[in-house]
Amino acid sequence: MIPFSGNPLDRASEKRTDSAWLAARKTDPNSHVLPMWRLMPFILGPEKATGPLEAGFLRPGLCEALAGPDAPMVLLGLEKGNALWALDISAARDPANEGPLAGLGHFREMRAAAMGGGLPEKDIAILGQAKAMIDWHRRHGFCANCGARTEMQDAGYRRHCASCKSDHFPRTDPVVIMLATHGDACLVGRGKQFPRGMYSALAGFVEPGETIEEAVRRELMEEAGVKTGNVTYYATQPWPFPSSLMIGCFAEAESRDVTVDQNELAEAIWLEKDKARALISGTPIDGMFVPPKVAIAHHLIRAWAEM
Repeated sequence: MIPFSGNPLDRASEKRTDSAWLAARKTDPNSHVLPMWRLMPFILGPEKATGPLEAGFLRPGLCEALAGPDAPMVLLGLEKGNALWALDISAARDPANEGPLAGLGHFREMRAAAMGGGLPEKDIAILGQAKAMIDWHRRHGFCANCGARTEMQDAGYRRHCASCKSDHFPRTDPVVIMLATHGDACLVGRGKQFPRGMYSALAGFVEPGETIEEAVRRELMEEAGVKTGNVTYYATQPWPFPSSLMIGCFAEAESRDVTVDQNELAEAIWLEKDKARALISGTPIDGMFVPPKVAIAHHLIRAWAEM
């Protein structure tokens, strides 16, 4: 399974406007609350633990005092009928070492939590949802229409502006990530911000008025000067950095001619299948490596290399 996918929760959207039900679930002893500190989820156990790990969902009443007065508390959904919440406690100074959470666990950066291998896949997906939602609230405290402060509504899935009556909803940005292929080779590129030696599938945001197929062809032409024809869908991945949906595709290139846009990429090369198989297995070649399993690019390259 691709990390951050496979979220098992019933999102209970029909309950988000039921204030009495929400209030009861916040104090229900069968509910659980995930503290998020500076966008890092709480993980039970010592900080240096590698696995198995457990997401730090706590009983109600244990961490709420650490939150600021307007801190978002978002309903993630229901698991076996029990409510799961995410709570932003970024107002706390050092909650892993001070106060009611001291000694219970630690806060771990989301990428590290997903890459560590100790968390169940379903927990990675739920934590990704929590991170994306809390991040959205931290970024959208003011109305984009009039600039007034907004208030959280609908269990975290709407912010309302009392000044101009505008409503604002969480957004997910669609991003195409594509592997161009030509015969027994695929196109990989190295972004200027990448670690030295890392090559990945090319990617870019879908623009207004554009289909997925059009975005794939445009990005490949813009970034690498590669003209492509047939585009096929592979899979998607929720990517909570901050909140994107990675749409994985394959594209058939008309040739192996490459003209790199130096503003977009440091380099782009055609990678033969035998080298791709070696890189996916973790064997570096001439200092090259591909993204880890946490990224959909890894799964795109693997799926093509194993065809």
